[in-house]
Amino acid sequence: MSDGYLAYRTARATQAEELEAAIARLGPQVASMGAAGLLSGPGPVFVGIGASLAAACAPVWSLRSRGVHSWRLGAGDHPLPFPMSRHPVFGVSQSGRSAETLAVLESVDPSLRYAVVNMTPSPIAEAATGVLDIGSVPDSYASTIGFTATIAGLGMLADAWDGGRADEGWATLGELFAATQKELNEQVRALAPLFAAATSADFVGAGPAVGSAEASALLFREVVRIPSTGMSTRQYLHGAMESAGGGVHVLFGDDREHEVADTLAAAGHPVVLVTSERLAARPLLHPVRVPRLPAAQRAVMEILVTQILVEAVAEVRGLNIEEFVFHNSDIKVTGGPAA
Repeated sequence: MSDGYLAYRTARATQAEELEAAIARLGPQVASMGAAGLLSGPGPVFVGIGASLAAACAPVWSLRSRGVHSWRLGAGDHPLPFPMSRHPVFGVSQSGRSAETLAVLESVDPSLRYAVVNMTPSPIAEAATGVLDIGSVPDSYASTIGFTATIAGLGMLADAWDGGRADEGWATLGELFAATQKELNEQVRALAPLFAAATSADFVGAGPAVGSAEASALLFREVVRIPSTGMSTRQYLHGAMESAGGGVHVLFGDDREHEVADTLAAAGHPVVLVTSERLAARPLLHPVRVPRLPAAQRAVMEILVTQILVEAVAEVRGLNIEEFVFHNSDIKVTGGPAA
């Protein structure tokens, strides 16, 4: 792949190893930030756009579950300067060059500016007072390892906030990722024909899995150009599922999602249910079992399912996974590497 990007298949093939290495780098950084008192006080506000915004969903859920007031906000959704508060603002950007995220960060008092980036040096890293550096890991254009490693960095940071510690499961997540990928690869690829003639795709997640739904919808729009929407289960129940027809429904969750899956399948709509529960397949209902893990670690496994699936769907629909239709010139600022 040109312009400094890896081919999608290459990035996926090395993702488990790269994820393990990234987590090993991130652990000492998170511990150092905690020891320096940078991960305490009013909860963090994560600002980002696209996949970076989706990556912050499960970590924010983890923080809120611990009683910490935390938010994730679309970097382009607020007039600037960003409102003054005591909350530290973390600019999340895999490239470190997202124009909207940089603009928010630059409008905040320097003492409250932080960044979680993959690429350093980069404009967002340079604007921040504190930086969580993923390690400039080469990524595919439709992000794979950049996304999963960003979830890991944010998840470890959420674990460590206000005197906490990064969950022990992070140390073995790369190994579990590799094993899960091997176990699920053929099962998930076999679901690709469901999307052969699909005119739309709904991705729906419960609570911390909303980010998985959003990131999955983005991947399907980017890679296979199927109009796709990501939303929370509760939002979906409030009218959005009424438009079912002609598409495929992918649900992430272990609770109300099971009933939604049954309802859709009974009405004649194909459903993929990504769950940690052991379920038997039924007509039009295709369960995919992922490990039961803390929220942010599970988000890494959920997007693995989508990464496998979208590659297979691209093959079924005869699309080149490396080709994008539109290239916008104003979403990245200059400076730093191309990725």
